[in-house]
Amino acid sequence: MLSPRWTIMATICAIQMFLQVESLYEADKIASLPGQPQVSFQQFAGYVTIDEKQQRALFYYFVEAETDPASKPLVLWLNGGPGCSSVGAGAFCEHGPFKPSRNVLLKNEYSWNKGANMLYLESPAGVGFSYSANKSFYASVNDDMTARDNLVFLERWFIKFPEYKNRDFFITGESYAGHYVPQLAHLIIQSNAQLNLKGIAIGNPLLEFNTDFNAKAEYLWSHGLISDSTYDLFTSVCNYSQIRRQFQTGTLTPVCSRVIHQESAEVSKFIDSYDVTLDVCLASVLLQSQVLNQMKYTENIDVCVEDETTRYLNREDVQKALHAQLVGVTGWSICSDVLHYDYQNLEEPTINILGLLVKSGLRVLVYSGDQDSVIPLTGTRALVNGLAKEMGLNTTVPYSVWFEGTQVAGWTQVYTDRLSYATIRGASHEAPFSQPERSLVLFNAFVGGKPLPRPQPNGETKIRKSNGHNLK
Repeated sequence: MLSPRWTIMATICAIQMFLQVESLYEADKIASLPGQPQVSFQQFAGYVTIDEKQQRALFYYFVEAETDPASKPLVLWLNGGPGCSSVGAGAFCEHGPFKPSRNVLLKNEYSWNKGANMLYLESPAGVGFSYSANKSFYASVNDDMTARDNLVFLERWFIKFPEYKNRDFFITGESYAGHYVPQLAHLIIQSNAQLNLKGIAIGNPLLEFNTDFNAKAEYLWSHGLISDSTYDLFTSVCNYSQIRRQFQTGTLTPVCSRVIHQESAEVSKFIDSYDVTLDVCLASVLLQSQVLNQMKYTENIDVCVEDETTRYLNREDVQKALHAQLVGVTGWSICSDVLHYDYQNLEEPTINILGLLVKSGLRVLVYSGDQDSVIPLTGTRALVNGLAKEMGLNTTVPYSVWFEGTQVAGWTQVYTDRLSYATIRGASHEAPFSQPERSLVLFNAFVGGKPLPRPQPNGETKIRKSNGHNLK
């Protein structure tokens, strides 16, 4: 039994530890972002030092759930690139609580913090506000380094926010996060880190170099963006994975150069390859006047939100409110100008890591915005289906539609209770940007461990016929 003296000392130590943690917590609290509407949830932003000796620190933005954050899971979001900002792209362009518009922030009605506490991380160092004072770090960064730093970040972030340590935890991301997310999840399992990791979700992810990139030619051809003759060149002369590989190594051959130039001429510079149906942001007034009669902005989507975000995050008052600083760069950019990533890592498949995660008991969701030609749904769907067959997983939900409200929101297929695939109808490479409501439905179902909404058996979802002109 402790003596009164030791009891008092233990109490004092406990209080000191509590105050120290609280000071870490409060130092990163955001009073208010410039131009934001009034909200009831708390926001935090700041740095977690990864390497004291090299002065390497990663920047984060944390948004508590809109309602009852104590009962909601914690979700980490990672953007891809490699080298692009999760804060700029993920939080401010896609599914964070606000979107910049001129000099103010507009409330995002489909923010993912409606269903979870959202943690956005700018990784690796050199991306966004994250930095290394030792610039030699930027010379050659790879997947292993990124995964290790991300794990150190999490372990140290939980010291600042210990109340989230045992919370249900999910890792999500898109694009090159098809590498970041499964690699981090696998490292957490391998290292026996004491995190309550429940699953991962990745959108339009790079999983296997040849399959993913070679799906592009058929996608463009089937959507009418390239001619039959150009499609034939991709299938018989030089395919997309060859072109991407040669371009990365600076060895683009004349024959492959001719193929890609013919493709570019047919697709044109007025199409966004990340969403072949979405209008583009025309930065130049002169350029707008030249094509205004051919194009108009989509009514409900701000196609220039990336430009708005860049302007907003480069404001001194915004950086002060975020407790952010620019180290070794003259301005914040949505994708890094200083980072030199090892592009050989793109060739390392991660589809096999998904299999290891499923075997470990994690839930894995892979989803595709179906208007993306960069990582088309056909390649991703084939990879997930192939993985399920290889693992001997039975289909528990056959390929079929899922709904948002009374409309088809996409298609899904589920293999046991741990692996699932879904498309988001009408969505881009950055699905929450172009289809925010449907993306939120998918996200809430995933973190809640619930099935996606299906058509009602009583026929409540009515299909309007087209005046007798249906194809038989």
